[in-house]
Amino acid sequence: MKPAIALLTCAVLGAAAITPAAADTHTKRIALSNNYAGNSWRQSMLKSYAKTAKKAVADKTVAAADVFTTADKSVPTQAAQIQNLILQNYDAIVLNAASPDALNGAVRQACGAHITVVSFDGLVTEPCAYRVTVDYRRLGRDEVDQMAKLQPKGGNLLEIRGLAGTSIDASIHAGILDGIKAHPNFKIVGSVTGDWDQTTAQKAVATILPSLPPVVGVVDQGGDGYGAAQAFASAGKPRPTIIMGNRWDELNWWKEQKAKDGYRTWSGSIPPGIVTLAFWIAQQLLDGKKMPHDLTVPYLSFTQDTFEAALPSIPKGGVASRDYSQADAIAVIKANSK
Repeated sequence: MKPAIALLTCAVLGAAAITPAAADTHTKRIALSNNYAGNSWRQSMLKSYAKTAKKAVADKTVAAADVFTTADKSVPTQAAQIQNLILQNYDAIVLNAASPDALNGAVRQACGAHITVVSFDGLVTEPCAYRVTVDYRRLGRDEVDQMAKLQPKGGNLLEIRGLAGTSIDASIHAGILDGIKAHPNFKIVGSVTGDWDQTTAQKAVATILPSLPPVVGVVDQGGDGYGAAQAFASAGKPRPTIIMGNRWDELNWWKEQKAKDGYRTWSGSIPPGIVTLAFWIAQQLLDGKKMPHDLTVPYLSFTQDTFEAALPSIPKGGVASRDYSQADAIAVIKANSK
């Protein structure tokens, strides 16, 4: 996969010629059900949604676009939240799910109540739901492919996994294993859970480092690269090639290391603004638009030659992202309907 936003940009150029369905959504109410807000990616996601939703309500495109975030990351809590949204008669639920399958019962209840469900990022497998995502498995595979270019002799790798039980964690991990099969000169010698959060990752990596043989690289899931770097530095271990996840702190650290001695790596992640694409997909479905249940867009990545130019546009402490418009959503639907 070429990580170029140009693929989507080209599609968007033709979106102006596409006319939305004729139905009116100004009385429709959309809810965001989010299972976790404890890292910079989720905070950026919530800000993107709030900005897009506020304007959509002000423009009378929809009547409401409310946010509901669970406090404990648990499946039962989010399932109860979805059931409450059903009782509150929302017309659509945009869902970042705690589990790919454990929420399917609640999702089926929503569909049975004629509520449109659009999952994104953390997906659900329930057939009645729609799914908006990047190819996470390909992202994991691409991490190892990039590592093979940066460390052609191979060696030991440390894997940092994401939020346990989510489709994202499972898919990226599967892709990393695909990459290891394709590049057998690499071996995963340790695995920790980082929750896509630099503080959690730093503690987890610091705990496992004393038991590991020398490590040439770290493959991960985003939000954990800078924490891993700090753990290696604090332990006095040689600095490995750490794959990054488009966070400001990671890219800024990369810039410092590059200036010091030419340090090389690669960065890739899903943009938090994909929540806005899921919102517009939900609005288009309420507007009568027909589309596949699975919609995929390119992930966002940076190379040794491109990350420094992007860094000034990323908020300090934030994540590289982009927000999607209604026209973008229409273009994505068209591209995925071929």
